[in-house]
Amino acid sequence: VCFFGLQYFLQRYMAGNTVTQAKIDEAESYFKIHFSHPVWGYDEQLFKRDAWMHILNKHGGKLPVEVKAVPEGTVAPYKNVLFTMENTDDECFWLTNYLETLLVQLWYPTTVCTQSREQKKIIMKFLKETGCGDVIDNGLHLFKLHDFGFRGVSSVESAATGGAAHLVNFLGSDTMVALMCIKEYYNESIAGFSIPASEHSTMTSWGREHEVDAMRNMLIQYPKGIVACVSDSYDIFVACEQYWGTELKDMILNRDGILVVRPDSGELPKIVLDVLESLAGKFGTSNTPTGHKLLPPKIRVIQGDGIDINSLEMILKTMTVAGWAADNLAFGSGGALLQKLHRDTQKCAFKCSYAVVNGEGVDVVKDPITDPGKKSKKGRLSLEKNADGTWSTITEGKGDPAKDQLVRIFLNGDLTVDEKFQTIRDRSNVGL
Repeated sequence: VCFFGLQYFLQRYMAGNTVTQAKIDEAESYFKIHFSHPVWGYDEQLFKRDAWMHILNKHGGKLPVEVKAVPEGTVAPYKNVLFTMENTDDECFWLTNYLETLLVQLWYPTTVCTQSREQKKIIMKFLKETGCGDVIDNGLHLFKLHDFGFRGVSSVESAATGGAAHLVNFLGSDTMVALMCIKEYYNESIAGFSIPASEHSTMTSWGREHEVDAMRNMLIQYPKGIVACVSDSYDIFVACEQYWGTELKDMILNRDGILVVRPDSGELPKIVLDVLESLAGKFGTSNTPTGHKLLPPKIRVIQGDGIDINSLEMILKTMTVAGWAADNLAFGSGGALLQKLHRDTQKCAFKCSYAVVNGEGVDVVKDPITDPGKKSKKGRLSLEKNADGTWSTITEGKGDPAKDQLVRIFLNGDLTVDEKFQTIRDRSNVGL
């Protein structure tokens, strides 16, 4: 698990004077409607106005809780504690459970970040195996999985937090709101980059008979640098062999940059191999040190249709077996990168583990007989990294505070750690 997203949620929703008189009044009015019943009416004790007024009057509207967490970007094994929260005012014992719904949403950026990192590992593996280690040495592997996901997610906030999570591992993104999120909440002015690229409407609006003119226009409008062009609007093989490979070949080879050809339909992994073969028949190839075929540096391919962690690995495996170098291809991923996951992908949960009842500490645990997999951890929790590099969650308050990897992130309304995004990236690279 690559932990990410806590700093955003704490700053966005919990830091500062979050409880105000106006919010208390508004919340009470909602309760009276939301919990009303046509027969039994409304129970006045449901909204704890005095409890909220206590936070406002005693704490100035700041939330009296402490949050400890493993530093963001840390990679720890599945099923370990990643963060804890305790109330710091005995009168606000109820507040931690109230905030659970909000903070459990960390499952989303953490799961995106984890899957993105796993795909990075797969890409690096095949780059090395096919003689393209120089791509990694030059940092260009960080552009091998591009975020196309904004339109495939459920909300703008999902695009922001999920897109930011992906950028922990890569540098390529078309999800601008993710860059804005990182700039505001993670102290990084520019966290990702993109290139000029066509999409189907900018090609098909020229008409079928003028598709080659639309392609030529892309090369004219962007005479240098990297430019991507979707090429399957009508016939991907005509595009590769007749247009790119014949009529526009000299423009491509004489251009100061790289053309990236994008197929966007067809059966995987076959379409990728077919496109590579079509381009190779016109542009030729060289061999990497491992003997794998590589297109000339002026032309590459991006596959952005149907890409998830499984299809990405399948494509790279198939390419390797067929004698193609991994550097020929980049990937774009949209809904699968930011949306094809859920809270149970990594079984993320946030449960009460310890309470003080009548002055006595009580270890709290959930252990349903119908599903042992849902047993929670009990007691005060700490996370320790052992001498051999393994991680352990210590339960029941038995951990050594000197070894605890959970650090205080938030205390009584104030962020106590304000991470820079690059620091998080550096942590996530450990072990790659």
